[in-house]
Amino acid sequence: MSHSSLQQRRTPTGRRWQSTDAAAAQVSPKIAGIVDQISTLTLLETADLVSSLKARLNIPDISFAPPAAAGGGAPGAAAAAPVEEEEAAAPAAAEKSLFNVKLVSFDAGAKAKVIKEVKALLGLSLVETAPKILKEGAVKDEAEKIKATMEGLGAKVEVD
Repeated sequence: MSHSSLQQRRTPTGRRWQSTDAAAAQVSPKIAGIVDQISTLTLLETADLVSSLKARLNIPDISFAPPAAAGGGAPGAAAAAPVEEEEAAAPAAAEKSLFNVKLVSFDAGAKAKVIKEVKALLGLSLVETAPKILKEGAVKDEAEKIKATMEGLGAKVEVD
């Protein structure tokens, strides 16, 4: 995209959509060329560009947490909450609620029983080797139930 095509991207009033004319005048020709090239990319090409830049520049993927919902009331009510409530909520938030159930090992003699139970409990196909994650994101009660069942058959299971 050339400078003339940037001129065509103006609104009917003659103003730029994304920047001011003064800011556009301060951009170096090298940067303007890069911007022109990037603006012609498709969405898939842009995603590839972002992935490549993250890899080359060693930029980790960062997930942004959604803003906390202020349960009713005025929009500023969450900011005015007492510090004691936040301190009381911190231990509850730190407590783990989802667990991974991992089959660490099993007795050779109990292999058939373990495989049969894994298929019955979790719908997984044969487990030939250990360690293997049996269930990801299980609630505590479910994870403990799976662990107790598998240990009853002679398997060693970790819940973490």
